[in-house]
Amino acid sequence: MPATPVRELELDLDAFEGPFDLLLTLLLKEALEPREVDVAGIVISFLEHLEDRNEIDLESCGEFLVLISALLELKARALFPEEAAELDALEPEEAAEELARRLAEYRRMKEAAGWLVERLAGEGDRWFRLGPAPHAPQPERRLEPQDAGALAAALRELAVPPPNVSLSHMALRFPPVSQFLERFRALLMRRRRFDFDAEVDGLSRVEQAVAFLALLELRKGGEIALSQAAPFAPIRVSRAPATSMEREEGLDPPDDERTSAWTAHSA
Repeated sequence: MPATPVRELELDLDAFEGPFDLLLTLLLKEALEPREVDVAGIVISFLEHLEDRNEIDLESCGEFLVLISALLELKARALFPEEAAELDALEPEEAAEELARRLAEYRRMKEAAGWLVERLAGEGDRWFRLGPAPHAPQPERRLEPQDAGALAAALRELAVPPPNVSLSHMALRFPPVSQFLERFRALLMRRRRFDFDAEVDGLSRVEQAVAFLALLELRKGGEIALSQAAPFAPIRVSRAPATSMEREEGLDPPDDERTSAWTAHSA
């Protein structure tokens, strides 16, 4: 079976699908973020490739180690971009000193880790008790003197059913529409026109709504005419023009009737 170059190794990752060579090209051109590349998935794909060939190609393994090392270096630099830029700006002597300082710090961390391992091994045969000590004093629980009569009275009060809550105060009482029909008709018998807003001033919102329904009922029956100078302006109510029969019977009042009481509340 001919050996497949490592650069042509087909990868199927979450962020990339294609040959290994194309993945490295995209990373070098910064078209793909190194942190998005699953290095473990690449290693597993290479091991599966070796298993399918059923032989170990040292040349392919060496090439793969070089490429994966370059990928890990790119990914490490992406994790610390500011630090990488700072190291590139250092002189050779300063870079050597910085490297020596980091090696010394790494040595201290390694010694501290070894000390923690030794402590863990030394404390491995010790067991800790969770809970109070066996010789801790046990508090004596005492009940206060109980009154059976008071307990029975309390239970008796709890057994009494609660009183029914009255909701009568929440009910809305609507006055009959006929009440306002009679009121407006009587008003129009005395005056030719009146101001609706002045007539309902001081009434509740419910009463004003019922009065408006009565006004619409009169308008529907052709008994009145409505006019309004502008939106939200006062509604002016006037008697509908009288018919010829009403004029003959003298039911139509003269046209010069006074209408000065526009905003006064009717008696």
